[in-house]
Amino acid sequence: MKYMLIIGMLLLTVFANAQQPAQTTKPDVILKVNGDELTGKVTEITDDEVKFVYANETLVYAIKKAEIQKITFSSGRIEFFNKPAAPAAGNANTGGAPASGESHHNKVAILPFGFVRDGQNAADEISLKVQNDCFSYMNKHAGQLSILDPRTSNAMLAKGGVTRENIKNYTMTDLCNLLGVEYVVEGTVLMNSTTQTSYSTANADVKDKDKDKKVSGSTFSSSQQNFETNLNLNIYNDAGATVYSQSRRSFFNTQDAYQNTLEYLLKRTPLYQK
Repeated sequence: MKYMLIIGMLLLTVFANAQQPAQTTKPDVILKVNGDELTGKVTEITDDEVKFVYANETLVYAIKKAEIQKITFSSGRIEFFNKPAAPAAGNANTGGAPASGESHHNKVAILPFGFVRDGQNAADEISLKVQNDCFSYMNKHAGQLSILDPRTSNAMLAKGGVTRENIKNYTMTDLCNLLGVEYVVEGTVLMNSTTQTSYSTANADVKDKDKDKKVSGSTFSSSQQNFETNLNLNIYNDAGATVYSQSRRSFFNTQDAYQNTLEYLLKRTPLYQK
């Protein structure tokens, strides 16, 4: 009877597991240079081609790398291969309207960073400094991407009527269209004063001539303000979807600690190219 009960419980467990729906996984998406999108699973990448299986199929296709603009993997990582095909001259956008469609592809703009120190918004110069630091690092690891320089981005924002005060009234799609890019990067640095570290040194000279002792000395002291820094980094695409969003507390307690933290987070974005 005991064994029958155990067997019955095992059968119930197997039946219950069989009733659970299979977990769905996000597909890999190949964007070709001509604009076509292929959805399925990348099985292999060689020197010249990419092996690919369409969703719900088993046949393996070989696609030449020269035909591929980028692959967005199910993990969220993006690998770039080629630039999109150039539009025909007759379709060029000669007006003042924002660029759209294919002209967005592989283009990235970095918005001015927010910088809050001890609960107060820092000066614009500090915000622009972080924006330029972000551009310098991303531009070194851009691969097939084109990173818009901050001066151009900020001029386009100003011409479009976007300011530090009203930027939250615009969607990320609005900003991508205004700047003519596929991705926008935005972030905030939160820095709060914590403790102060003091240092002091003392020097003493003692003279003993004819037993007349003379003592003189000097003392030097200095102090260093320590900070706790947190950085939030977000990347959005021109469809308004969040591509990357992470926050991290800086390991160091210096005033420029955000720089190492910014580099750490950028290395882990899908736009980073070694």
